[in-house]
Amino acid sequence: MQRLFIFLIALIVFGAPIALGLTAPEQVPETAIGSHTPNLENGRTMFHAGGCASCHATPEQDDPMRLGGGRELRTRFGLFRVPNISRHPQGGIGNWTERQFLSAMLKGTSPDGRHYYPAFPYTSYQHMRIADVRDLFAFLKTLPAVESVRRDHELPFPFNLRIGLGLWKLRYLDGQAFRADPQKPEMWNRGAYLVEGPGHCAECHSPRNFIGAIVADQRYAGGPNLTGEGSVPNITQHMRGLASWSEADIERLLESGERPDFDAVSGDMRLVVRNTAQLSAEDRKAMAHFLKSLPSIAPTAQPN
Repeated sequence: MQRLFIFLIALIVFGAPIALGLTAPEQVPETAIGSHTPNLENGRTMFHAGGCASCHATPEQDDPMRLGGGRELRTRFGLFRVPNISRHPQGGIGNWTERQFLSAMLKGTSPDGRHYYPAFPYTSYQHMRIADVRDLFAFLKTLPAVESVRRDHELPFPFNLRIGLGLWKLRYLDGQAFRADPQKPEMWNRGAYLVEGPGHCAECHSPRNFIGAIVADQRYAGGPNLTGEGSVPNITQHMRGLASWSEADIERLLESGERPDFDAVSGDMRLVVRNTAQLSAEDRKAMAHFLKSLPSIAPTAQPN
């Protein structure tokens, strides 16, 4: 018993600092940020590809460029409140530096050094090119400042302990930027980048495990809606997915919300289409081309 006690004390004394070091929130290093001339048009493209307005636009108002936040997302992990990302200096990100914005998007780390919850889809945004994130930041600064009151998330124990997010990131945040496949055509690579990175399509169209991570072998196979309202469709080439859809069908949906059966998308997808409709026809075509290349994956039942 005495040896066991000594072992446990040693584990705490020597293991705790190592664990804290491995799970500490990371920042984008200064060395990764060189000189850059912002491309506002590209920033606008990243804004719409990322569907920023879908979550961050102030509810119950018609201007999607007023990014005062306030939307509430009720999930099985608790209630998440979407923050203000307008250029307001107190309520929003008006006082953020470019490095702080990059760290939030690519590392899931807040300006005050805390882990963000992955309800903010940085697991997809981490694949974005740094130049594109910088352009997005520059574009956001051209939008109206919106005043709002910050309200915290309401999460039960243990999800209210952010320290556990460091362990979560060790497993599910790989820090890898998108790499083009030289064996694929340029259009496929552009579509893959938009879908996998800023578009973060897998974040909604994939089932999650008990700690909120995407089930890797079910990526894009659909599953329960995280907000508990119905389900999200399979968008692979499975018969219950997009197998019978053409690329033109997907392009049309991304532009107008119209399905091949002449029905229209509903729920949050309407907000997504409001953004993808602003993309160029070439980018919608690239996204459709990539989605049609996804292998067929049969959906499996997942807990809600």
